[in-house]
Amino acid sequence: MSSQYNLASSEFHSLKSVSSKMFEIISRQLNVNTAYVTKRGDTAMTVLSSFNREDEIIPEGYSVEYGGTYCRLIISEDNNFMHTNNLSKDELTRELEVTSQLEVKGFLGVTLKNTDGHVFGTLCVMDKEEKDFSNEDVEYLKSMADILSHLIDLDETKYNMGLLNVPIIPITSGVSILTLQGIIDGYRADKIMETVLQYGVDHDIDSFIIDLSGLVIVDNTFPSVLIELVRSLKLMGMETIMTGITPEIAKHEVNNTQLLHLNTKTVPNLESALEYIGFRLIEKQET
Repeated sequence: MSSQYNLASSEFHSLKSVSSKMFEIISRQLNVNTAYVTKRGDTAMTVLSSFNREDEIIPEGYSVEYGGTYCRLIISEDNNFMHTNNLSKDELTRELEVTSQLEVKGFLGVTLKNTDGHVFGTLCVMDKEEKDFSNEDVEYLKSMADILSHLIDLDETKYNMGLLNVPIIPITSGVSILTLQGIIDGYRADKIMETVLQYGVDHDIDSFIIDLSGLVIVDNTFPSVLIELVRSLKLMGMETIMTGITPEIAKHEVNNTQLLHLNTKTVPNLESALEYIGFRLIEKQET
């Protein structure tokens, strides 16, 4: 499996949000109690999102070692689906430990891929009663999987953008630079706040240099997340030094004065920021 999917389940915001709404529709259409999405990990299948109409058969976070799952059987099939009207009687599934644990009968599952064809996991439905699934039922669930595949791509793109858009550069012990470029939307704002605060704790940061030289201002509004970030870092005992404040940013700050009220140090460039916290660039003399 491609390593690109070694992401925490919490990163699949779009997939989880939309699938939870889709599952109720799928449950009604196929007349089943439970619908769920799994993600294939290195050794196990984990349920990312689930819907249980009456009996709670599959909770979110439920995880089973890969070799003992129905998902392994689904993914290994050339046609990318598997169904049975009774799991406890089916030759392939009756001996699996999960069958006796769940005590379900009717089951249908299809392989869930991203739009490039890489296997992500499975989309499955099950019920405690026997169910005879038709070819139309299989095609219906496959079409739902196709929709979810686009959400996988969306979440992966957001995740990768989050990594790129919160570039933290370590300088030395206790000192790092956060350089921000482009537009900060709501999703990116949340990512910046979460990533920087956690990084500060994990790396015992004393001083953060925040470089704004590449920041793009939209609708004449300075990103409020940066104000909140500086305040949060200060509460946690970390100093912030802002550099790279462009004429555009300064012009808008004259009107709203948010940065001025923060009482944080501002300097014209990175060299000045490093000098402020005690670092100097010394040219090595030839001997």
